[in-house]
Amino acid sequence: MVTAVTGDGTNPLGKRQALAAELRRVRDLAGLSGRDLAQRIGISQSKVSRIESGTAIPSAPEVTAWAEAAAASAETRRLLATLTEAAFTEVHAWHVALRDRPHLQDDILGLEQRAVRVRTFQPSVIPGLLQTAEYARRVFSLFQPAYAHEDISAALAGRLDRQLALFDERRQFEFLITEAALRWRPGPAGMLLAQFDRLASLSTLSNVSIGLIPMETEAVTSMAHGFAIFELAGHDGHDSDHGAGDDIVTVETIHANLTINDPESVALYRKRWSLLTQMARHGDEARTFLASIISDLRAAGR
Repeated sequence: MVTAVTGDGTNPLGKRQALAAELRRVRDLAGLSGRDLAQRIGISQSKVSRIESGTAIPSAPEVTAWAEAAAASAETRRLLATLTEAAFTEVHAWHVALRDRPHLQDDILGLEQRAVRVRTFQPSVIPGLLQTAEYARRVFSLFQPAYAHEDISAALAGRLDRQLALFDERRQFEFLITEAALRWRPGPAGMLLAQFDRLASLSTLSNVSIGLIPMETEAVTSMAHGFAIFELAGHDGHDSDHGAGDDIVTVETIHANLTINDPESVALYRKRWSLLTQMARHGDEARTFLASIISDLRAAGR
């Protein structure tokens, strides 16, 4: 279920923080330490800390166990259930998110820095982490609501800063890109050829996987919209306490960005990723396919 942002919307993590604050209040009222609560409900103390700081969202069963361990009232349990449901999917309208800042690249960077693996599917555009500076600049210039001219430079710098993570071998990046996205041209042929050179180069990195989905491939699933799956590490940078409930999916729509935390919904996106992977070409096959698109572009001579 998708729920809309309430209030003034200036805090994109408002619903998550509201749940975190209420869970922390319930634990404090019960006189339980983080360690005591963790032992009672069967999770680690570090996860209790992440939940109370708002960096992780507990599953519905974990919230129920938390309330039982703290002997919370029936009214408090109903409130916690409502807050949990609201926190699972957040809608951040672009015009609100960009109202008081020039771009949102720092928000995405924050997610990427917490992730041990990022999986990105794009049916219509080269993913941001793989874009050349000129390709990214032209993409930003087409954004609606429109960026102010001076803000495009700031957004571009933020995107290029994010790309440094691709060279960190401790983290894995996987991309699935459709042929339609490859052939979409936000600029002249020379710009697109340079973009293809960058794709071919990045595909040789050991921690980067780029799969290309040709139009001629028989479909095993639909390709409705792009999405990214962030497999998050623990607060100390490791994933020893990692669980599916900690993972996040983001979906960019025309009017807003969706942040999805509900484990059942995240599982749907994982399944879709698996099906899309079956349709993609990887490694040398992908580079050969990309070479054929480059040949078509050069033959067109424009």
